[in-house]
Amino acid sequence: MSLDVDFTTFCDAAPSPYVVLDEDLVIRYANPACLQIIGRTRDELIGKYFFDALPGNPSAPVNDADHLKASLLKVLDTGKPGILTLQRYDIAAPGQPHRFEERWWSVVHTPIPGPNGNVRWVVQRADDVTAFVHSPRARQLTEHDKGIAAELYARARELQRLNQELRQAHARERQVAVTLQEAMLDDPDLLRYENIAVRYLPAATSLNVCGDWYDIVDLPPDLYSVAVGDVVGHGLHAAAVMGMLRSALSAAIRALPSPAQALEILGLYARSIEGATAATAVKVLIDPRTRLIIYSNAGHPPPVLLHRDGTCELLDRATDPPLGARPHHVPRPQASMSYTRGDTLVLYTDGLIERRDEDIDTGLAHLTKALTQDTTLAPDQLADSLLARLGVTKGANDDIALVVVRL
Repeated sequence: MSLDVDFTTFCDAAPSPYVVLDEDLVIRYANPACLQIIGRTRDELIGKYFFDALPGNPSAPVNDADHLKASLLKVLDTGKPGILTLQRYDIAAPGQPHRFEERWWSVVHTPIPGPNGNVRWVVQRADDVTAFVHSPRARQLTEHDKGIAAELYARARELQRLNQELRQAHARERQVAVTLQEAMLDDPDLLRYENIAVRYLPAATSLNVCGDWYDIVDLPPDLYSVAVGDVVGHGLHAAAVMGMLRSALSAAIRALPSPAQALEILGLYARSIEGATAATAVKVLIDPRTRLIIYSNAGHPPPVLLHRDGTCELLDRATDPPLGARPHHVPRPQASMSYTRGDTLVLYTDGLIERRDEDIDTGLAHLTKALTQDTTLAPDQLADSLLARLGVTKGANDDIALVVVRL
């Protein structure tokens, strides 16, 4: 398989300084990292003999230009790479040709042959290790150790730059994913229900932005439904899958006001979406006339019903595998539970209760205990209290979606 690579684009993007010289040691290319570190423009370098464009410091203790030139000539003569692990080569200050700045470099010369087999180009990579040479630790090393340490220092600095770029990229993706999730979780039906409080907390770490969601659907004249779900995965893809599943379930419950049937339809849809087969969701239909909760669960942690007397019940009698777990269509279970006016229903995603050093039963026990301590709080206050009591006010290792319904 051939690899079509634009090497100029590659070197332009590289964080290390690169210069390309021809067989006459004339500079034919210098990448942006090189221009930045030596304070020159391309016009000041390209087409010029290297040691004219960047002359050595005449006041230096040793004529270091001789060492650098000898390395380059040896590479041209032998066709073998050359390495100067610790090389002093001062650089004239920009616009002040007679004032030199002390610089130390870790230099690698790589030959590139022409059609006749002779060296046609020399690629010089020179990492600035001046800060290392002047560090207190470097003064304690032998010259041999300094050379090895300087090479390691140069590579470590490059890794540091690359890691910083990765962190910035992840931070940007995290912000886009969070913004996307928050936009999609904007729920106009929620405005009709003062008895419902919702919370969404993105993961505390940039690598773990996931696809947790909630949804409230008004079903005139007397019903309404609540759902929460969780898409396995991270970043923008998980957020996009979340949006598709949430919209599909919202449409399904409007057409078929049955939680089990709505999840059946969503399961069929999930199998057509990459990354959605392991998603979980729980759907609850609330009928204020009969004071009945009808629910179905696709692999999700069970909702909790908090009674006014402080006792709790889990809605765990209609639990089924995640949405796309079955290759063939199988009807999902459905159950119901009666409630008393003033009871509180709590739906959530696993980020609220799961901890790496605890099993899920322990997390559920912490949740029910926290609920029994705050039976009289309004939904908004109860939501905030739950997050505080469970220690996730500032987020956890996973996203958290939380819905509190005063029935």
